[in-house]
Amino acid sequence: MSGSPLTRVAALDALVDALRSLPGVGPKSAARMAFHLLQHDRDGAARLAEALRQALAGIRRCSLCNTYTEDALCATCADPRRDRRLLCVVESPADQSAVEQTLTYRGLYFVLMGRLSPLDGLGPKDIGIDQLVRRVQGGDVEEIILATNFTNEGEATAHVIAETLRPLDLRITRLARGVPSGAELEYVDLGTIARALVDRRGA
Repeated sequence: MSGSPLTRVAALDALVDALRSLPGVGPKSAARMAFHLLQHDRDGAARLAEALRQALAGIRRCSLCNTYTEDALCATCADPRRDRRLLCVVESPADQSAVEQTLTYRGLYFVLMGRLSPLDGLGPKDIGIDQLVRRVQGGDVEEIILATNFTNEGEATAHVIAETLRPLDLRITRLARGVPSGAELEYVDLGTIARALVDRRGA
């Protein structure tokens, strides 16, 4: 009989496989997590499973900015104190959260559905640029702040958005280079993001 009994448990294999879908988690890390949850923290595993079930059932996209919310509008879009003349464009809800944590920005957001990536077949329509144009045309926006990441794909995304919106007579700015080249916002320290917001430039 080949292989250990543990490696032949289908439910365990499925759990390890599911954990591998998390970013940065390889086969060994996923296996360690699975064994820990099953052996040492079954209550934690049950809470995790229930939290995931509730999140998948209850969380959706905000109808205005695309971020995650349990209501039709997210708390930011529904807040009358936010400056509706400013619209910060980010790649993901995680990037939006990073900008919010700087406590330096009081405008609204538009969250793209990723970034342009021709190799992955992701073009302007796939990431919601058409929706962004409609949002700008139907509101009070005076300035677009392009806060896509400083990766090659993020820079290309910012360029395409700037060129698409340029005919609409808006001020279009880009985060200053306080954010290092190749960096992703959710991993950049908050002081750097805050400085980049303050020093934003024309796109």
